[in-house]
Amino acid sequence: MRKMTVTGQAGLEDLKLSDVDVGEPGAGEVQVQWKATSLNYHDLMVAQGLIPVAGDRVPMSDGAGEVVAVGQGVTRWQVGDRVMSTFFPLWRTGAPALDNMWQVAGETVDGFALDRSNVGEHTLTTVPDGYTDAQAATLPCAAVTAWRALVEECNVRPGDTVLIEGTGGMSLFALQIAKAAGATVIATSSSDEKLERLRDMGADHTINYRSDENWGKTAYAVCGGVDHVLDVGGGATIRQSTEAVAIGGNIVLIGILGGRKGEIVFPKYFFKQVHLAGIAVGSHVQQKRMVRAINQDGFKPVIDKSFSLPELGDAFAYQASGQQFGKIVVEY
Repeated sequence: MRKMTVTGQAGLEDLKLSDVDVGEPGAGEVQVQWKATSLNYHDLMVAQGLIPVAGDRVPMSDGAGEVVAVGQGVTRWQVGDRVMSTFFPLWRTGAPALDNMWQVAGETVDGFALDRSNVGEHTLTTVPDGYTDAQAATLPCAAVTAWRALVEECNVRPGDTVLIEGTGGMSLFALQIAKAAGATVIATSSSDEKLERLRDMGADHTINYRSDENWGKTAYAVCGGVDHVLDVGGGATIRQSTEAVAIGGNIVLIGILGGRKGEIVFPKYFFKQVHLAGIAVGSHVQQKRMVRAINQDGFKPVIDKSFSLPELGDAFAYQASGQQFGKIVVEY
């Protein structure tokens, strides 16, 4: 069996492929043959050493595969079941708390850049109907984040307006979830070609944020204020997100692609009475609810490019280039 590890000290050059022996699953554990993972910004920060990890950590927070052995007392799974991981292995249900969020796959505990591993039976969910392993591997981080932001936190409804920023995996999932809910979607990108693809996916209005520096005001003018803004740029986008949001609207802080620090204009928040919330992925139960919704609606992820496990470093380099539209996957 193979595994990829990183020490978090020397960037992408620090990735190392080696052999590993996987013992039998213990009580309450299952052994999974992992078939695919997908790249998230969190994984890139781990690989680049921007998030400190223990030496020889197995990265990657997403995983999809097949159960190949079950330990004593396991009742949830049988050999042959197709499964996918959860971002927070201990967060099954309820509100986020330190005791259910301290384990983070691919960061504080080993992730899924390996052929096989033994994991707790409660850390997995089923794969949506008709999904390939590569498609399923795109869901546990990006799709659950989009689902939680729009459905669990914002309670998106038909007729609402949603603003998504960029064309990463989370944003494209948010577009699909919002359209399935009957919402109007405004999407931004710096590429006219990508904006055309967003329209093909159902975006109702698109804005090139490179040619329109005041894109937040433009988004506001489209609909008289956006009900739900998913902010992924952090310091680079928060001011424009504030301009775009409607009075009484929601801004959900999800990413820091444009920087960890940004300027908040407090009077605008007071006057608009904005609901501002930061989220990090979601719980086991929220992931299960998302899977049920996918089974009903049938939407599929957009996969930009696939790599092999030994090419993980190349996959990260491609991710860092910003060329992708949707998800980058690694298949074993």
